[in-house]
Amino acid sequence: MNSLLGGIFLGWSLGANDAANVFGSAVSSRMLKFWTAAILAAAFVLVGALVAGRSGIETLQGLTQFTANQAIIASVAAACTVTLMTLLGLPVSTSQAVVGAILGVGLLNRQLNFAGLEKVVVCWVGTPVGGLVLGIIVYKLLAAIANSMNLNIFQSDILLRLCLIVAGSYGAFALGANNVANVTAVFVGAGMLNLSAATLIGGLSIGLGILTFSRGVMETVGKKLVKLDPFSALVVVLAHAVTVHIYALIGVPVSTSQAVIGAVLGVGIIKGVNTIKRKTLLHIFLAWFLTPFVASLFALFLDFATHLRYIPSH
Repeated sequence: MNSLLGGIFLGWSLGANDAANVFGSAVSSRMLKFWTAAILAAAFVLVGALVAGRSGIETLQGLTQFTANQAIIASVAAACTVTLMTLLGLPVSTSQAVVGAILGVGLLNRQLNFAGLEKVVVCWVGTPVGGLVLGIIVYKLLAAIANSMNLNIFQSDILLRLCLIVAGSYGAFALGANNVANVTAVFVGAGMLNLSAATLIGGLSIGLGILTFSRGVMETVGKKLVKLDPFSALVVVLAHAVTVHIYALIGVPVSTSQAVIGAVLGVGIIKGVNTIKRKTLLHIFLAWFLTPFVASLFALFLDFATHLRYIPSH
């Protein structure tokens, strides 16, 4: 079990941070209580991991061959990268950190599945683009439905709360389905876990992060994320959830944060306002390129460090 701690820690940190993408807007706007959101998110993350998490695991484990030691190195390298990027204030993608660490292992093995890697990189580029397009489509669709219903303020408030619960729960399902591979795929590749155990342990560790340490992130990141009215927040949550779920079906773990940013940009295009600052965009692109590179370096360094031998002087 000790050998899995790197992956469990990565899952915990993923849950603590990415819960804001699915319920942050509802909690920070006081439309939903934190514990209601946290319990729903943890439950649906686990369901998503168990029901639809296998294809992503198969994609990542197929990028290169792993020994047990290399699986541990990859998970620790990814966790170190996520921690470093967070300390630098850059919007980190756990998916990119994990793939970068796997690339480092692949370089050590001199064996890499380039076809699988190409599929992953194309999906990385497609994530914010997909979020943007779906943000525009979902906004127009929901606006048309809302306008046709002719509800009063009280009815609109109740309906909006229910919709945020449904959209957030679906977002949590998509998060578990898509991102569980980041937590345990390397251990499946090393033969340390089977697929069923990998989806269970990964889903539980993400859920644990949500229940124990996501409150501050939900309440603060949610506000930064949503300089939007509650209706626009609902659009962003739903558009990002559909985007992430599509990539789960394709079998490629992607960044939920980048899907959210794409969706926010989509809403911004419709409303004609600058919802994302240029400095924020610069940080996003910087993290996009740095994360896999830094994770690869961490993996190479950790492999080097584990092979050092102390020779006493005579």
